[in-house]
Amino acid sequence: MTASHALSAEGALQPAGALIVDVNGPELTPEEGRLLSRHRFGGVCLFARNITSPERTARLVRDLRDALGEHTLIATDQEGGAVLRRLDVPHPPSPMGLGAMRDAAAAREAGAVAARGLLDLGINWNFAPSLDLHDNPLNPVIGERSFGSDPGLVAELGVAWALGSEAAGVMSSVKHFPGHGDTQVDSHLDLPVVHKARAALEAGEWRPFRAAVAAGVGSLMTAHILYPALDPRRPATLSPAVLTDLLRQEWGYQGVVVTDAMDMRAIADRYPHGQAAPLSLTAGADAILVCGHGDHSLHTAHLGAVERALRDGTLDEARLREALERLARAGRRFPGRAEPYDPAQRRLDEARVRAWAQGSVTRWGNLRPLDPAADVLLLTPDLPDIGGPYGDSLHGEQLAAALRPYFPRLRHANHSQIDTRAARALLSSFPDAPALLATTTRWDLSPAQHELAGQLALRGGQHLALWNPEHARALPLPAVVTYGYRPAQLEAAARVLLGGEAPGVLPLAEPTAV
Repeated sequence: MTASHALSAEGALQPAGALIVDVNGPELTPEEGRLLSRHRFGGVCLFARNITSPERTARLVRDLRDALGEHTLIATDQEGGAVLRRLDVPHPPSPMGLGAMRDAAAAREAGAVAARGLLDLGINWNFAPSLDLHDNPLNPVIGERSFGSDPGLVAELGVAWALGSEAAGVMSSVKHFPGHGDTQVDSHLDLPVVHKARAALEAGEWRPFRAAVAAGVGSLMTAHILYPALDPRRPATLSPAVLTDLLRQEWGYQGVVVTDAMDMRAIADRYPHGQAAPLSLTAGADAILVCGHGDHSLHTAHLGAVERALRDGTLDEARLREALERLARAGRRFPGRAEPYDPAQRRLDEARVRAWAQGSVTRWGNLRPLDPAADVLLLTPDLPDIGGPYGDSLHGEQLAAALRPYFPRLRHANHSQIDTRAARALLSSFPDAPALLATTTRWDLSPAQHELAGQLALRGGQHLALWNPEHARALPLPAVVTYGYRPAQLEAAARVLLGGEAPGVLPLAEPTAV
């Protein structure tokens, strides 16, 4: 065990070692360095704001380890698809894109691709993949982050992905236990409640997580969700019934349990001032993820709550020691020594990414090939919304630029959520030209998108479903479904529009009639 994670030089417990915190920017400021060194936090989670040039980010990671210890866990969310923090390396596909291929070997290699892009910088912990089922089409935050609707498929591909990452040197954290798929509330904004009986959870949501436990995946992330059938009072992140009785004792899981971020409103609104941190440790978590996004007082507030709980006996020292020892073992198993991305391996991974994009792209309905020498109209939302775990999106101008090499006479118009005047003007100016409606948002379709889809249906238009695959089922148009908007997916979409193959199979169950 390293002192930086569990014990001071005098042998005393270091309660801050159970907290995973964040920093503000691409460089560690002197103030932040002093804060980290003084408290000896257990690790750091990096976001897109921290990851810039490879040289600068590698220096940041080295500075973090100088402050916290050589085996410190440095984490990020490099899930693939829309949730990527490092963009200058091969992009792992979205989990649902892998689900459309139903290829466990590809899933394992995708996990390794994600890991190689992180270990290149010294990042040794990836909060991925999501093992949530896509069992609610109205879920606002999971969607294509899931491998699909079938529990067996999600278990097979998700565990393969996690083991591929760990074989390449980066600890995986499967999430969001005990399942975030069947919610209509984003836990970033409020507390979801899932009213499912235990038998239904056993047959569905829990199958992928039990497979991950059986495979010995290194870590697991909790969900800020209330499951009344398991615990009528506390969300899973704070529930001994879920984290200790079920996960540890019944299932026998021995890896690291890390919470989802405690600043998310599902927890922060109900347990302010860090109150949730000692409750979660007592429940059975080992690492408390505290992201201040610029407010370091959140880190110290959570630490203060843990220290008070130790003093008044509501948090047992033995429980904290157990948590710190698990983190220390994980740091030794995944030491985070930077391993430069071999150029030949990187070229191979880039080729794999393109092949996976082409292998997953899915045809929905009867698409007609487009003539590359003719006018083609493209309609896109002007300002796609992002939020929750997402850090970027696809703007219409970017999509038009990606398609023009294939369709040089492409003509493009944006629309707002309610204003379709520019799009309608373009359609009127070229009444005989084939038209494409692109959905580049994660959230619900706007009134404008429904209006334009109705118009395009009358003139034989087609749909590019570039983010949320549910949009393909919601609009009355034949569609190309890509499960993502990274360059490889856009290239695959263009090839299908030209008449190429679309071998993917939508990995979603048929909607249940209401």
